[in-house]
Amino acid sequence: MALKATIFKADLNITDMDRGYYASHSLTIARHPSETDERMMLRVLAFARHASETLEFGRGISDEDDATIWQKNLVDEIELWIELGLPDEKRLRKACNRAAEVWLYSYGGRQAEMWWDGIKGQMIRFDHLHVVSIAPETLTALGAMAERTMQLQATIQDGQLWLSNDNTNLLVELTTVK
Repeated sequence: MALKATIFKADLNITDMDRGYYASHSLTIARHPSETDERMMLRVLAFARHASETLEFGRGISDEDDATIWQKNLVDEIELWIELGLPDEKRLRKACNRAAEVWLYSYGGRQAEMWWDGIKGQMIRFDHLHVVSIAPETLTALGAMAERTMQLQATIQDGQLWLSNDNTNLLVELTTVK
C-alpha cells in the first residue's frame, strides 16, 4: 500500500520591504512521504521570498515535469521556476530552457559544494539561473518550526529574511553560489 502525503496548513504573512510586497497567503502544503520537515519548510521559505499572487507549489517530487514552486503568466509560460536540493544537471537544464528565471535553493553542506563543483561548468552559461545555499544548522532550525497548523511571519528587509512563529524568530542566511 502506497503512503499518502501529509497535509500541513500555514497562514503566511509576508512583509517584503525590498520588493514592496505585503500579503497574507493561506497555504495547503502536501508533504510527500519521502520529504523531510526541513525540505518542506524550505519550500515555505522559498515561497515567502518570491511570493506573488500567481506563485504556486508544483508537484516537484512526484512529477519531474513540474517545478517545486513556479509562477506562470496568463498564457501558461513559466516566468519563475524554483528547485530545492541537489537536482541532476538534466533537470536544471530543463528548468533553464523552460523558464524566464530559475532559482535553486541547495542544501547539504559539503555535499552541496561538491555537487555544484561537478556541474557548474555546464550551468554557468545560464545567466537567469540563481543558486543559493542554506547552512545545515539553519535548515535544522527551519525543520523544528514545522507543525501541522502554522502561523508564520516572513520579513524581508535589506536582503535579510526572518521567519517567525510564536516560539522562534529565525534569521535565514542564504549564501549566493551563482
